[in-house]
Amino acid sequence: MAIQTRLRDCFAALALTLLFCLAAPAFAQTFPQLTGRVVDQAGLLRPEQSAQLESRLAALEVQTGRQLVVATVNSLEGRTIEDYGYRLGREWGIGREGEDDGVILLVAPNEKKVRIETGYGARVFLTDAVSSVIIRNAILPRFKAGDMAGGIEAGADEIIKQMSLPAEEAARNVARAEEAQEARRDDGPSFVPLLFWGMVALFVLMSMGRRSFGRRYRAQGKRRRGRGRFDSGDLAILLWGLDAPSRRRRGRGENRRRDRRRRDAGERRLSRRRAPLGAVGADWHACDLRRLS
Repeated sequence: MAIQTRLRDCFAALALTLLFCLAAPAFAQTFPQLTGRVVDQAGLLRPEQSAQLESRLAALEVQTGRQLVVATVNSLEGRTIEDYGYRLGREWGIGREGEDDGVILLVAPNEKKVRIETGYGARVFLTDAVSSVIIRNAILPRFKAGDMAGGIEAGADEIIKQMSLPAEEAARNVARAEEAQEARRDDGPSFVPLLFWGMVALFVLMSMGRRSFGRRYRAQGKRRRGRGRFDSGDLAILLWGLDAPSRRRRGRGENRRRDRRRRDAGERRLSRRRAPLGAVGADWHACDLRRLS
């Protein structure tokens, strides 16, 4: 029982530790306070710009009942802008109750991120395609030029315009944005042909390398077999070596026959000369033969 109690305590402590580790990021998450329709924590807007933007956002809410908040933050605190924007929307509770149609224009200059965060109710008139068009055409060009305030104001104006439209006109804008997004995808570079031809080239190179390796392997195998096995080449060398004494004997016999032919030819030439004394002639004849030999 004591061992079971200790094991239970250890498992409980481990579970509490894991729970604390998982909950620590949520506890450490800090958001700027919702002090108005413009929350410029990063200080990207001048006071007069913030005031003008605040008045336009208030007019939108009076006209349509929909809420739009512009927020700049110093840091996303290690989160993606999607996750941070979702949590920020839940923290602030933007949008009408029951409608969930609030919108946040979120800018994180230090991470160079921008996002239009929408509630579920706002996604009817402010879809991802529309938000992408606004960010790409109105916000990013100014951000890249160094005009952060101008990009925020231009993006907010486009969002306000879309949120203020009647449902039918907003739906037409949504349809046009969807078509533009599809056209952009179609016009973009297709990696399928590149992938196909890359695979073909890789296959060819692998085949060439395999053949080259096979030739080297076979050559090495032949050399190994040559060192370790008795093949026809070795047999020819052995027979040639065994035939060497007979070749030497045949060579000596050929030399003797050649010498004999030379002596015979010398004797025929000398026989045509009639020597007066046979002994002298014999001695001279013998001397001539030694010179010929």
